[in-house]
Amino acid sequence: QVQLVESGGGSEQAGGSMRLSCKVSGFIASRDSMGMGWFRQAPLKEREAVAVIYSTSGITYVADSVKGRFTISQDNASYTHYLQMNNLKPEDTAMYYCAADFFWNGGSYSVPPKYWGQGTQVTVSS
Repeated sequence: QVQLVESGGGSEQAGGSMRLSCKVSGFIASRDSMGMGWFRQAPLKEREAVAVIYSTSGITYVADSVKGRFTISQDNASYTHYLQMNNLKPEDTAMYYCAADFFWNGGSYSVPPKYWGQGTQVTVSS
């Protein structure tokens, strides 16, 4: 049984930093070919992809709205991935979801995640 457990999140002022962690437990057969990463959903908005990392190649993509501010990384030994968020803005306020077993190329082509975390709230005040 695959489980994604998130940590981090909370409240921060604009310009601040925060790091989210996601530990994946269980076996994902397509781990070497599919991505792990983060989505977010703000109130009254659709869930959107934020960042993805492909474990074997280390290739990453981030959304244009966070480019230059957010970085995704991984620790393959512990099957954990991280989202480092710098220079936070009020528009980054959302529920952030860890996701696994999906494909996203940073643009319009994607395969939706098979696994989701429970979500962690990030609130940025101005």
